[in-house]
Amino acid sequence: MSSLRSPGGRSVEPWNVPITKKTITQVSVVCFIAWVASVYDYTLFGTLLPVIAEEFGWTPAQATAVNTFATIGVFIVSLLVGTILDRMGRKRALIILMLGGAVASGLTGLAAGAVSLVIIRSFTGFSMSEEVVNAVYLNEIYKEAKSRGLMYSLVQGGWPVGALISAGLSALLLPIIGWRWTFVVAAVLSLVVVALALRLPESPTFAAMQEVKRRRASGDVDGAHRLADEHDLEEAAHHATGVKDVFTPELRRHTILLSLSWFFNWISIMIFSVLGTTILVEAKGVSFENSLVILVLANAVGFVGYVFHGWLGDKISRKRTVVLGWLAGGIVSLIMLLGPGIPAIIIPLYALTLFFLTGPYAALLFYMGESFPAHVRGMGTNVAHVMAPVGGIAGSGLLSILLAAGVDTGWAAIITGTGGLFISALCMAGTRTIHDAHQKTTVIA
Repeated sequence: MSSLRSPGGRSVEPWNVPITKKTITQVSVVCFIAWVASVYDYTLFGTLLPVIAEEFGWTPAQATAVNTFATIGVFIVSLLVGTILDRMGRKRALIILMLGGAVASGLTGLAAGAVSLVIIRSFTGFSMSEEVVNAVYLNEIYKEAKSRGLMYSLVQGGWPVGALISAGLSALLLPIIGWRWTFVVAAVLSLVVVALALRLPESPTFAAMQEVKRRRASGDVDGAHRLADEHDLEEAAHHATGVKDVFTPELRRHTILLSLSWFFNWISIMIFSVLGTTILVEAKGVSFENSLVILVLANAVGFVGYVFHGWLGDKISRKRTVVLGWLAGGIVSLIMLLGPGIPAIIIPLYALTLFFLTGPYAALLFYMGESFPAHVRGMGTNVAHVMAPVGGIAGSGLLSILLAAGVDTGWAAIITGTGGLFISALCMAGTRTIHDAHQKTTVIA
């Protein structure tokens, strides 16, 4: 492994390169833009689904069914991400995922019908898994930082920003260039991220893991031990990792409950965020144009939710922050869906729903990076994260079934969206408890 230059001009090994404020800022900015681009494309599809359905002559039930099959494809593609992260590195994973997302975004504009649209949208599983890269990469880059949760919340806040851009640009560009070219704009943004990511450094933790493997392979066992100790790497860090390594007796319950938390919460994400326009139009009688305005306002509030929950996670623990946030979101969404469809009531309640639904992810993603050992950090985070598209499949599929069966859209949203929020909070309550004393992290099973 080649040496790099330190800020002072000295030649240093990549696992010993100091993480400066400039490095932290550079990586944070690129990861933020990457997440904005990923979310912009992902939510764009849900936002424009009513318009796409109108062009192809689909009913609401058929449209959500297409979304369901596309999400199945997203899940299949997402399975590859953990291996990419732990074997190819954090920086390369970011580049590969954003390239895949750019291709999927651009080709969406060429879709000729349901089948082609499902196949193309499946490959957005790469860009949607970009937050897994963020959780792992930034956890290692922020290793020495004090307000790590707050810093990460600003990056993870790319979700509401991306969703806001999706709704805002849809309102601006749709009448001018149509829905197909709007996806080309998303592809261009992803390519910009790729160009920026090429200049990022690799995580010193990953570089150390690779060097530990190299030293062991060459017979330098003592040198491997010393380097592993210097970087707080577990003894198993030199072994090739697989899914089985996150289901050991020490990690099994945590991995399962964390995965279920993602599954049930993404049922809610699918209902209230991705298919937000459908719910507002069909359940509350809001016009499509007004639903875009509400999405913009709600996601602006949602960004504040990320910063708030990131800050709160540093104060009362990230796990507790996630549980309390999702419980609050369930209560607010229930009030919104059962209340009157008056804009003065719908707008603040929908905004608060997103505040408590998506905001806790600022604490959740960083918690995931902390809760798994370094050598399975990518795999563990991705195993839980791939349950997001599975939850999206379940949410979209269950909503389609309920609507096809004649269930009122409001009650269908309560069963799927509100129910998912409450259950995900209960699952999260059973995961590992981590007491973070900045430099020293203690994990209690």
